[in-house]
Amino acid sequence: MAIAATISLPITSPTRRHDSLLRHSSSTRLSVLATPQRTLKYTNPRIVASSSSMSIDAPVKTSTSSFLERKESGFLHFAKYHGLGNDFVLIDNRDSSEPKITAEKAVQLCDRNFGVGADGVIFVLPGINGTDYTMRIFNSDGSEPEMCGNGVRCFAKFVSQLENLHGRHRVDMGEPILKPSDVPTKLPANKDGAVVKAKLDVDGVTWNVTCVSMGNPHCITFSNEESQNLLVDELKLAEIGPKFENHEVFPARTNTEFVQVLSNSHLKMRVWERGAGATLACGTGACATVVAAVLEGRAGRNCTVDLPGGPLLIEWKEEDNHIYMTGSADLVFYGSLPL
Repeated sequence: MAIAATISLPITSPTRRHDSLLRHSSSTRLSVLATPQRTLKYTNPRIVASSSSMSIDAPVKTSTSSFLERKESGFLHFAKYHGLGNDFVLIDNRDSSEPKITAEKAVQLCDRNFGVGADGVIFVLPGINGTDYTMRIFNSDGSEPEMCGNGVRCFAKFVSQLENLHGRHRVDMGEPILKPSDVPTKLPANKDGAVVKAKLDVDGVTWNVTCVSMGNPHCITFSNEESQNLLVDELKLAEIGPKFENHEVFPARTNTEFVQVLSNSHLKMRVWERGAGATLACGTGACATVVAAVLEGRAGRNCTVDLPGGPLLIEWKEEDNHIYMTGSADLVFYGSLPL
């Protein structure tokens, strides 16, 4: 299934301040509009996002002598960003429609002992179909996800640096997908066409799970047969996470969120990401978690979601059924490697 997201980055003078918006829709690409705006496209199977609107604060001013403008042959110049500790290598790939490195090389770059260290590698490619940019991402295991919420924020922040733009950190993640076959999951719908608090046996333990897609699949659990409110810090994530990810009921594998309810507007989440393992944050996972919390009657539509890397503010608006995510995207450092 292909999902699309649109990121609009207004072209503004460095002395003025404007918002940039990301928009998602369930079609085939992530695109960005060019009115007087910059347009980025996220295309499946390269990268697919669902509906998004995003903005950026405190842009980094660039100049003609910028590090990222160096063109020495034989070297790969990059920037490293993180969104609440979910970290990415960002590559300016605007001069070619093909990534400058292979998925195998991306795996090496993401290695935290012998490479740069990251959860994924993101490329800013030329736009297609009337857009200005296309986004493509390789996970740390070389796979390509359909969507990455923290990655989209870092992508837009990186583009804002390349183009010297201004904005704020807000992403319209569009509407959640609940139909089981579209998540996808083999679990049958049990509530209004969705999989909500369904029983799932994982390694001999029965878990209660709700399934949501934000352009990529998520399995969210707040409880199991042993505990009606998980204490997420006590979970052995490295043991249980892969068993959820590769469970037979998830034909495309799944991201898994383990959630503790602190109050009606405050959730605590740990995540096992498909293709990346345990990470410090997952933007799409935080969005899916709030949807699941509402569907299970555990929380309201406006929540702070605490992740190991920090909080995200998530709102699932009843008026338009869209999910809005607010969070940071920060530059870590620049670097270069021989190709």
